[in-house]
Amino acid sequence: MATDRDIPDSEKLQALLLESPGFTGFLLGLGTISASLFNQDVPMHCAITVERDGGPTTVASSSALAQRLDEQQYAFDDGPCLIALRTGHTVLIPQLADDPRWRRYAHAISGEQIRSVLAVPIVTDGSSAAALNCYSRDLAGFDATMVASVEEHAASLSTILQQALRIHEPEHYPDDLSDVLRSRAVVDAAVALVMAQNRCSREAAMLMLHVAARHHDARVHGVARELLDATRATTLISGTANRSG
Repeated sequence: MATDRDIPDSEKLQALLLESPGFTGFLLGLGTISASLFNQDVPMHCAITVERDGGPTTVASSSALAQRLDEQQYAFDDGPCLIALRTGHTVLIPQLADDPRWRRYAHAISGEQIRSVLAVPIVTDGSSAAALNCYSRDLAGFDATMVASVEEHAASLSTILQQALRIHEPEHYPDDLSDVLRSRAVVDAAVALVMAQNRCSREAAMLMLHVAARHHDARVHGVARELLDATRATTLISGTANRSG
């Protein structure tokens, strides 16, 4: 569970905004950070949804599962994350299967084995609205302490999200998402490699990539790609040498 020291400070969020290739890329970073903060024995899946100027919804998810769970709500134009976004109130579903308000949604995602959901609004400006959506396969995965932590984290994202909305023009979902997801897959693979090599946390590995990117005046995706390519080349050379020996 997140503690005060875990919640990213404004400097880290500013760095994420500066390094992100676009608005959806920035949201993907926020979603990944959010999921890593609240992972416990059972992984937390997070997504951030933004509606702006009455236009298309932009969504970014920490995992393919979270993306599918959000997309099903858009198909219905109804669901906990959309209710939280449009009303400005937290929506907690301790036991999804037993809650009559969400029977249709629960049936639609029954194969995903999600048992509890929490959707928390993120305060933005008057022309947009946003929410942080958290999904757990734990029964009653959100106790009062966890709800308070997620709400605190969502509040901490308000200022940086409003800055991102002012900086970036609206992007269309899902046309822009596939390229960003592919970019994120490269970064995720590099983060996993750095974690294994340095025996560090995901947040520490991501910070290392950001520092390397700033040092080389490059984007994080480029640094991640170079790291993966170098690792593959080393593995190939090592394997060839072993076979020759």
